[in-house]
Amino acid sequence: MRIDSQHSLLFNHKSVMIKEIINSINICPQKSFQTFEGIDATLGGGGHSYELLNNYSQLKIIGIDQDPFAREAAINNLDKFKNRIEIISSNFSDYKPKKKVSFLIADLGVNSNQIDNPKRGFSFQKDGPLDMRMNPEINFTAKDLIKNLSEKELADLIYQYGDERRSRKIARKIKLDLKEKGEYSGTQELAYAIAGCFPPKQRFRKTHPATRTFQALRISVNKEIKVLEELLNISPEWLLPSGIIAIISFHSIEDRIIKTHFKNDQRLLNLTKKPILPSDNEIKENKRARSAKLRIAQLR
Repeated sequence: MRIDSQHSLLFNHKSVMIKEIINSINICPQKSFQTFEGIDATLGGGGHSYELLNNYSQLKIIGIDQDPFAREAAINNLDKFKNRIEIISSNFSDYKPKKKVSFLIADLGVNSNQIDNPKRGFSFQKDGPLDMRMNPEINFTAKDLIKNLSEKELADLIYQYGDERRSRKIARKIKLDLKEKGEYSGTQELAYAIAGCFPPKQRFRKTHPATRTFQALRISVNKEIKVLEELLNISPEWLLPSGIIAIISFHSIEDRIIKTHFKNDQRLLNLTKKPILPSDNEIKENKRARSAKLRIAQLR
């Protein structure tokens, strides 16, 4: 896929909980070795990897990302560490490591480029196509999703992945619009239609009424829950003895899955009975950090 250089320049994402991630890697016994390696399963623009490589001169990282714009940004941002970073084009659930590593980190949040660039179709703050693909090379978009699902399937999806109580009314409205008016012109028209399913007093609250539905569509388009479960199941096999898994999530569905897995997987020692939260100072500096939760487990 050809990368639009102007698009890459728009990549401006601030990684969350960097200090906490570094502290989690400090647990790795291999950090005292002459060299040790880790996997950044959600490389993005390279924010976490940059700080880790800067903090550990003996560290090498394998960075994985399915988003070509993120990889392009990471190549630029990590140029000073190019001899210690290998960047892989893949979804982390499809990756097959050549050897075991000391740690795996993952930040499951949507990066700022995906949200802020209207061409990606993740947000309704500015109008854009109904896309929402983290990997623009896959064929299935949010527009395809709402078109192909039945009303019941769409309602169930919005309820399950968005925890949206008005899921049935929203699904009914969407499918009726598609039947009577045709496809939505973009994200703002869809958001407007969803807002109409709410009482007037609820349409102008701090959180837009379409937020939960857009989250549900994004999760489904990118199969986020499925790939997270696959990562949790396979990643302990990637680790050296006492290796660390550190995962940052941003909504309750993911956090609940991670919590349950770390608790029940007999291969792992759960190091966070309660999630680690960002500091008040970080939240003040980066509002997108406010919903972040970090959980850590160690290979037994």
